[in-house]
Amino acid sequence: MTNIKNICVFASASNDLAEVYYKDAQELGKLIAQKGFGIVYGGSRRGLMYACAGAVKEMGGKVYGIMPEKLANVGLANPEDCDEFYITKGMRERKAKLDELSDAVIAIAGGFGTLEEISEMITQKQLGYSNKPIVIMNTNGLYNHLIEFFEKIIEQGFADKELRKVYYVANSPEDALNYIENYHNENLYVKYRSLN
Repeated sequence: MTNIKNICVFASASNDLAEVYYKDAQELGKLIAQKGFGIVYGGSRRGLMYACAGAVKEMGGKVYGIMPEKLANVGLANPEDCDEFYITKGMRERKAKLDELSDAVIAIAGGFGTLEEISEMITQKQLGYSNKPIVIMNTNGLYNHLIEFFEKIIEQGFADKELRKVYYVANSPEDALNYIENYHNENLYVKYRSLN
C-alpha cells in the first residue's frame, strides 16, 4: 500500500461528449471516494471534470479545486462543491498547485489541455523531479494513437525504454485505482539523454 491521499484528475471541461466518457468519469469519482482518496482537479463546473469531482463529493470524499482567475471570472468556477478552492493568476500557477496538492495523477479523456498536463507530469517523472504514479485512462480507446506515438518516440530513440515504466495505461476506472493502490515508490528516474 502507498501513502497516497489525493489524486489529481486531468479531464475535459466539455459538455458535448459521448456518454461513455461521463460514465467512466463518474465511476472513477465514486471509486476515488470509496477508497478514501480525495480529488484534486481544475475546479470547473463543466464536463468530465465536474462529472468526476461531483461523484467524489456525492460519495463524501474531499474535493480540491484550482482555477485561473480568467476562467473563474467567466463563471466556470465550482467553489460550492469544493472543500478547498484556489484561484491562481494563470495556467502555470494552476498546474503547480495541482501538482503540490496531489500524490498521484490520472488523465481521463480530454483535449489539448489534458494532453499538455499529462505530458508535463511524464517529463517531470522522467527527469526525476517527481515519483508519483501516473495513469492514462484509455476510455473508449481515445488515447490509442497517443500511446502508439509514445512507443514510436521510444523505438526511434527519443526516449529511453525505461520511460514505459513512468506511466501506466488503464482501461477502466477499477484498473486505474488498482494501479495507484498497489504502486511502489521505486526510483524510476531516467537519466537525461544528451542531444549532442
